Amino acid sequence: MEIKVLGPGCPNCKTLAKRTEEAVQNMGIDAQIIKVTDYPEMMKYDMLQSPGLVINEKLVMSGRVPTVAEITTLLANAELGASAELSASACGCKKGCC
Repeated sequence: MEIKVLGPGCPNCKTLAKRTEEAVQNMGIDAQIIKVTDYPEMMKYDMLQSPGLVINEKLVMSGRVPTVAEITTLLANAELGASAELSASACGCKKGCC
């Protein structure tokens, strides 16, 4: 599995990278985590707000730092071939209230 953490290296980007590493370790999966800081490379994923998380070349989250549990769910879904994305909203409800 290939995982990319997209962002310029800000504190939120570093937190996302750390939480992603923790989720991968907790799951015991074979994954390569790549930190992408190059702006043109980040734009290939249509990310509107950093940080972003890409799993197997699909942007699954951007604009906030998910919890380790949320990242674990995204990784598990990717392993199963399921499609799941997290909203950029603070509460995650996808209703646009935040």
